[in-house]
Amino acid sequence: MAGAVTPSAATDGRTLNLVLATAASVAGFWAWNSVATLGAFYTQNLQLNPATTGILVAMPVFVGSLGRIVVGALTDKYGGRALFSFVLLAAIVPILLVAVGGTIRSFALVLGAGLLLGVAGTVFAVGIPFVSAWYEPSRRGFATGVFGAGMGGTALAAFLNPRLVAWIGYFPTHLLIAGVLAVMASLVWFLMKESPAWHRNDAPVLPKLLDAAKTPVTWKMCFLYAVVFGGFVSFATYLPTYLRDIYSFDPSAAGARTAGFALAAVLARPVGGVLADRFGPKPVVMVSLTGVAVLAWVVNLQPDGDVPAGLTFVAMAAALGLGTGGVFAWVGVLAPAGKVGSISGVVSAAGGLGGYFPPLVMGATYDAATRSYSIGLMLLVVTALAALAFTVFAMHGRAKARVVPV
Repeated sequence: MAGAVTPSAATDGRTLNLVLATAASVAGFWAWNSVATLGAFYTQNLQLNPATTGILVAMPVFVGSLGRIVVGALTDKYGGRALFSFVLLAAIVPILLVAVGGTIRSFALVLGAGLLLGVAGTVFAVGIPFVSAWYEPSRRGFATGVFGAGMGGTALAAFLNPRLVAWIGYFPTHLLIAGVLAVMASLVWFLMKESPAWHRNDAPVLPKLLDAAKTPVTWKMCFLYAVVFGGFVSFATYLPTYLRDIYSFDPSAAGARTAGFALAAVLARPVGGVLADRFGPKPVVMVSLTGVAVLAWVVNLQPDGDVPAGLTFVAMAAALGLGTGGVFAWVGVLAPAGKVGSISGVVSAAGGLGGYFPPLVMGATYDAATRSYSIGLMLLVVTALAALAFTVFAMHGRAKARVVPV
């Protein structure tokens, strides 16, 4: 991305392209979370223990996270239209292999296919530089926040997948997801276009990534995004299992509540971006991390009753959503010219990796005798407080978007 967005270029098709990018993200996140949302199904049919289930649901997150580094840099070179199409089409084969693995009850096949399914999670690294190129710096918080709402695919997966399995069966559910990916890839290819402000960056990918790694803002944003987006991913992937173990919900009930959690985060993300545009990212991120620390402690208390527990998780999701919007608004403010894609890829990878390890920790530290995930939750409290202190004392970047191009 290079150069300022002129007023005419900024309004010529940017709304359609933002909608298409967000819809593509929804489809990608739906596929990416298909294994996690059926964790109870795999636990029962593949006879898994909590630790093994944690490994299974974390596999797509792992590849999806690391893959964002390369995909973000490739987006700078080939553009969002090509990379969106590639990611959506590439996710079709793994989702079908997951369907086969679950049908024949092969843990190895589901695990391996889930690893490949991580490609669907790289969709996020495509969208950030793509939508940023369509909007002037002062509105990039809004644009990335709206695009980030595409993680609503997580809510869609949590709500629909258990019900679809019950209504039409396990294999047809995955065929439906594959069909959605194919349709969305077609819409992107034929209707999407690049911003007039975007220019192809033909620099080799590896030097670009090394250059991004040498940029101090990259690692600061990586840490913060690993906490807020990683927190969202880990809750969204492991919450069905958590609700089953702690509150004895069946898969459909747990899925509906997980969908509510994801939806709250989705709605809060663009709000975080807009507030960051208006007041600056730093106060938004500070409020988010404070909320995460307090609410993780409350979750550890296992509030009794559907309403108290539900409100706690919804508030947690909103806090995480605000933080994700605030952090990526900060990336849009601080990223040097021509490096938005590569830096976004590294930062979003860190966010995904932040969501990879907590399910493993939760599964490994679950106390079946007391039905408690206390260790994992208290680790989240400590991490959020550390990130809050880092934000307060170590982040001294610009408070609001510049009027000159990033």
